[in-house]
Amino acid sequence: MLTGKQRAYLRGLAAQLQPAVYIGKENLTASVVTEMHDYLNAHELLKVKIQEGSDLQTKDAANEAAQRLGAEFVQAIGRRFVLYRKAQDPEKRNIVLPK
Repeated sequence: MLTGKQRAYLRGLAAQLQPAVYIGKENLTASVVTEMHDYLNAHELLKVKIQEGSDLQTKDAANEAAQRLGAEFVQAIGRRFVLYRKAQDPEKRNIVLPK
């Protein structure tokens, strides 16, 4: 569980990110979840954009994705949301969260 300070720190990092995964009209398919999983393993912080063709609500999609991926929800703004998951491989951990 992230603290408010950690969440604020991750929001600051996410501000400069471009969406890496796009959710279309097919919603959260297995391939989209796999792509999100792979990206989180490599980068720890993921920004996702829900495209106009999708009928998903941003917070619902973010919470479902976080649950399926074992990730933490960071924020949702408009049709974008951010997830964080600490890399399993200690050598790939780039983000050091404040205490």
